Amino acid sequence: MNESLETADGRQVLRIERHLAHPPEKVWPAVTEPEHLREWFPAEVRLEPRVDGRITFSFGSGPDAPPESVGRISAYDPPRLIAFSWEDELFRIELHPDGPGCRLLFSHVFDDRAGAASFASGWRICLDVLEGLLDGRPFEGPQRPSGRLHESYVELFGLADGTAEATPEGWRVRFERQLTRPAEAVWAALAGPATDRADTLGTAPPPGFTTGEFPAGPVTALDAPTLLEYAWQPPGTATGPDGSTGGRIRWELVSGTGHGARLVLEQTGPAGATAEAEQATALATWRERIEPLARRLAAEADRLDT
Repeated sequence: MNESLETADGRQVLRIERHLAHPPEKVWPAVTEPEHLREWFPAEVRLEPRVDGRITFSFGSGPDAPPESVGRISAYDPPRLIAFSWEDELFRIELHPDGPGCRLLFSHVFDDRAGAASFASGWRICLDVLEGLLDGRPFEGPQRPSGRLHESYVELFGLADGTAEATPEGWRVRFERQLTRPAEAVWAALAGPATDRADTLGTAPPPGFTTGEFPAGPVTALDAPTLLEYAWQPPGTATGPDGSTGGRIRWELVSGTGHGARLVLEQTGPAGATAEAEQATALATWRERIEPLARRLAAEADRLDT
């Protein structure tokens, strides 16, 4: 199985190639007919099997079920190709004869790069189920991606790095990292024994939110368990006459993909002779802080799933 993440026309393209032990004629119904799709696809599907046909995705009829989504079939060539849209995302399934079996080429086009590990690990499970159904054997693996599998795709696709940019006020470093546990669990891991100190403006932030490279000032914005922001001041400098500081560090936990919160960590700093070095330090320092946190949460998620 080959998997890759590319950027094309400003969008993310996830590609998965898998060899199946069955010819395209046998696989085709499993990837196009609703009664077979419901066995492995992550939504109930209804479709008009033709180019420009309507395709509808639903998640049940309960009171908490999200509304149906509607897309269009852009390519339909039995038993070789089906391509369709799902909201603003694009999907393509190709079947190529390969000896007695076939190669299945699956692609998913989307914008949310930080969600790529969730998408890849989710489709990995779906395709595992599909292969088991085609082989006539029950699927005995996990029903949802493990934390370990999610983190393996973060590493494979290079999703752990932050980004840096210049701003009119100075510089900004930003990390956006999909995690595998909900916001409450992430907050508890960051606050640690100092949880009771993480709910007061004007106090020092708990050590889990800080790093020695950027001395922390008091908390300036707080909404536990999703937001904590504080000022930082370069060593050896004083607060400006207008109350200005070196910059700010903001931790935010927002809705994400998969089963966990999305961490958005942003640090700003002033322009000046040390700006480039500070920016590089921020990129390295916060990556070293976030990765152990993500691995710890992934292991915790797997323990809770067993």
